Amino acid sequence: MVEFQTVKAEEVKFGKNNFIEVARKKAVVEGGEDNEFIAVSRGFFLPDGTKRFKKSLAIPDEKEIRDFVAKQIAEL
Repeated sequence: MVEFQTVKAEEVKFGKNNFIEVARKKAVVEGGEDNEFIAVSRGFFLPDGTKRFKKSLAIPDEKEIRDFVAKQIAEL
């Protein structure tokens, strides 16, 4: 069984009720090795303020990959 834990998350709101969240998450496997990754998710807020996630992209927590993604986004 895999349990996902959010280590740290930051979000920015846009539009009427949308948000983008960038989070460091950990996949905890029973009796196995924990695996950390970065998740970039898009979602929206329900009328009661609850978050709903629509789409997500997970990237490995490796400096080379994080730097590549950040550079490409900054240059677009």
